Amino acid sequence: MGGCGFPTSCSQTYRPSGVEVQAGSAVPSVQDDSTRARQAVRQTRWAYFDTSVLVKRYVKEQGSAASRRLLQRYRFLSLAIAPVEVLSVLNRRWRVGDLTQRDFSAIRSRLRKDRHYWELVEVGEIVLNRAEELAHKSGLRTLDALHLASALTFQAASGLTIPFITADVGQRKATETLGLDLIWVE
Repeated sequence: MGGCGFPTSCSQTYRPSGVEVQAGSAVPSVQDDSTRARQAVRQTRWAYFDTSVLVKRYVKEQGSAASRRLLQRYRFLSLAIAPVEVLSVLNRRWRVGDLTQRDFSAIRSRLRKDRHYWELVEVGEIVLNRAEELAHKSGLRTLDALHLASALTFQAASGLTIPFITADVGQRKATETLGLDLIWVE
């Protein structure tokens, strides 16, 4: 598969002061000012995935097929708390009976394996400041502001324009208002 729609090697954490990655990564740090490092980051087909789209990768629902195609097409980038968000959504769906215990356990196992293929933006001072500004100006909910702030921070640090992929109506409106490239998953 291509991108980080999974089975390729990814798994690192982006730090807003540059694109610094953790062990196991084939992606060089943007803090390394070498031409080769910057070219490698720019040649990757990145996209920022909101949690609403990521959940569709694990639970069959409207938009699941589109979500899987996008995850195969683009390198996965999201907020460092995305795994917690996904697990929270899945846990809630299990508790209300939308998922069986067996399905929930299988999805949790798959989620742990898939995390090795994700690029995650750390929630640091730069992201928090930008999220606070977005929440103040637009009235965004906390997690929506954090997701948009991390996408904007990555774009600013990398010099790349990347699509923001969401299935959430509120995120869609905010993304359009901010002028970000949007891929809407229904």
